[in-house]
Amino acid sequence: MANGENASGGNGLTVKNAGELLDGGIDLITGGNHIWSQKDFRDLFGKYTNVIRPANYPPGVPGSGWGLVELGRKTKIAVLNLQGQVFMDPIDSPFAAATKFLPIMKGITPVVIVDIHAEATSERNAMGIFLDGSVSAVFGTHTHVASADGRILAGGTAYQTDLGMVGPMDGVLGVDSEAILQRFLTGLPVRFEVAGGPVICSGAVVEVDAESGKALSLERFEETFEGWGEKDEDG
Repeated sequence: MANGENASGGNGLTVKNAGELLDGGIDLITGGNHIWSQKDFRDLFGKYTNVIRPANYPPGVPGSGWGLVELGRKTKIAVLNLQGQVFMDPIDSPFAAATKFLPIMKGITPVVIVDIHAEATSERNAMGIFLDGSVSAVFGTHTHVASADGRILAGGTAYQTDLGMVGPMDGVLGVDSEAILQRFLTGLPVRFEVAGGPVICSGAVVEVDAESGKALSLERFEETFEGWGEKDEDG
């Protein structure tokens, strides 16, 4: 599973790029506040049920806030996508959304993973504690920098405040550094471009007991690779 809200040129996710990620071995893609940034987002959710967006958007918006990954006949993983409220655009409560959707998901499988896409570390930490013992893992995304607090909480839920990013190491959160510096130095708006150079792949591997849904272990990982190849029309 991967958060893919910035996979198309650093902002949003196109139908084409979603298909490439899913063909490449990702089983389910979560979103966030930027998942709407490409013009074909309605087509995206219409075509791929395994691309989800935060569940706490108002009723009637395209897409689903949770999805399933099937691992054989007996094991299913349910994935819930939430978006924070602190320092972000106004949106419904992620805590209320979790309370609403988790009973449905737990009725299908005891293995539930939560992506809390939020700005504030405190909000993500609070979500981990709120859901401890009720879900298998709570992973934070959005701030692009992997946190060093991966652990198993007291109730058996794996938790990490931020999984980090897959993107250029030498940019500023994956964006070309010169543009970001100009913005900080001048205060003027600039066009963001994806940086070049070596790429870091960050994330975590969690082992879960399929019967109880409790996390057994959590291991963070970071690997680096050579820089990007040629860009396509989606960037």
